[in-house]
Amino acid sequence: MAGFGAVVLAGGAAHRMGGVDKPGAPVGGVAMRDRVLAAVTHAAPRIVVGPLPYPPPGVLVVREQPPGAGPVAATAAGLAAVEPAVDSAVGPGAGSAPELVALLAADLPLLTARAVDQLIRTVRQQPVDGALYVDDTGRRQLLCGVWRTARLRDAITRLAAQRVGDVTGASMRSLLCGLDVAEVTWRDDGPPPWFDCDTEQDVRRAEEWSR
Repeated sequence: MAGFGAVVLAGGAAHRMGGVDKPGAPVGGVAMRDRVLAAVTHAAPRIVVGPLPYPPPGVLVVREQPPGAGPVAATAAGLAAVEPAVDSAVGPGAGSAPELVALLAADLPLLTARAVDQLIRTVRQQPVDGALYVDDTGRRQLLCGVWRTARLRDAITRLAAQRVGDVTGASMRSLLCGLDVAEVTWRDDGPPPWFDCDTEQDVRRAEEWSR
């Protein structure tokens, strides 16, 4: 399903994994970050917020300022890079930014294009600002969702105004609390696409699921 952009947040410190490059950790022989990018192959643009020395073709890399400023600052940096498309026949500024944007953590090794499509369909079919997966306990997975781009931009603007322009260290809950969100439960076959890897044990579990 096309017509959307993707922002992948890959700048976390991974304290519970000893500070390693967590998004680069392999699951089934493929880096988690690359698995997430593969799930949004049809997105335009595809943006990674975080260190990535050798980005794949078609992937733009940006950094939050200052580096390590947290997920809201990273979201703002990623959205800033979601510029209007360019129509080469008319010139810059002729296109428009994608209506929807997937906002995803880079440590979702079980995410699939099918799972992203389900979120996109949910937003397009309902009068909501975005859609998020919820886990088996009903907990929202705040970095596994799809949003109306304009509404997410508005939320960042509001939060920045409340914090006198500085969103460093702000939580995703504070960013999304004012938005109308559809909660999506994964009921299809296959492992849960919202499963994120915060520990080495999580990585091993994802390995088992991915076989």
